[in-house]
Amino acid sequence: MGFLTPPEIARSMVETAKKKASLSLSNMFALAVLAGAFIAFGAEGSTMAIHDFPLVGLGKYVAGLIFGTGLMMVIVGGAELFTGNSLMTTGLLTGEVTGGRLLRNWVIVYLGNFAGALIVAFLMSGSGLWGTTDGLLGQVVVKIALGKVGMTWSQAFIRGILCNWLVCMAVWLAAASKDVTGKILGVFFPIMLFITSGFEHSIANMYYIPAGNLAARDPAISAAFPASKIDSLTWGSLFVKNLIPVTLGNIIGGALFVAGFYWFAYLRQPVVPSVRVETIKKAPTQMAAD
Repeated sequence: MGFLTPPEIARSMVETAKKKASLSLSNMFALAVLAGAFIAFGAEGSTMAIHDFPLVGLGKYVAGLIFGTGLMMVIVGGAELFTGNSLMTTGLLTGEVTGGRLLRNWVIVYLGNFAGALIVAFLMSGSGLWGTTDGLLGQVVVKIALGKVGMTWSQAFIRGILCNWLVCMAVWLAAASKDVTGKILGVFFPIMLFITSGFEHSIANMYYIPAGNLAARDPAISAAFPASKIDSLTWGSLFVKNLIPVTLGNIIGGALFVAGFYWFAYLRQPVVPSVRVETIKKAPTQMAAD
């Protein structure tokens, strides 16, 4: 067959987890920087595409068509993405990846993703592109950032769960295919669904919120917003109002609802019923009596 069966996908995820856990720190970080940049490219490209759309729902749909390119580059090109790496939990649950190795990967990859996203945000800031359509693009960049730090903690947390449930399903479906076309299609539809739905991705937000902060430094762009709103775009709000709850939600969405459930269905060892010694001892006597 040209694809893996569901049990085979689950087993392949364990093998992938073992490889990811054994990467050197330097390779892990370098590949994580690339992944953060790839997701940021998807974010900035989708923002450019929809910045002058009059209809919000249609705009989200079009953004979803474009954003998935970032994950396609991660999967096909090869990179380390924190949200996708929550699937390494399959290796932890089977006992083939230690908790220390898992946390080592998550921390290094998270930091590398942050660095990659920030690089793209700063490059975009200097590109002059946020002045597109008389600064409307820059205003949309700020508006997106304000929306992300304006949610309640629980809203950000729940949207993070829903997001990474779909992102990890995109990774899971891509792993099922043995060719590049199949991997791209596997990524495309779940990512389109997550963006259209308005869920929260921690690594994408490492671009969106700093980008909004940087765009707001242009007086021509920030003039469209109340000063109190602009003042809310801080590093503190980035972490407290968004990254912390969204990251925790992303971990649960991927590690529990995808890795955990598929481990339960396909990878856990069946429990062998224990036989009581008394029953074994009685068996000959009972047989003789019969």
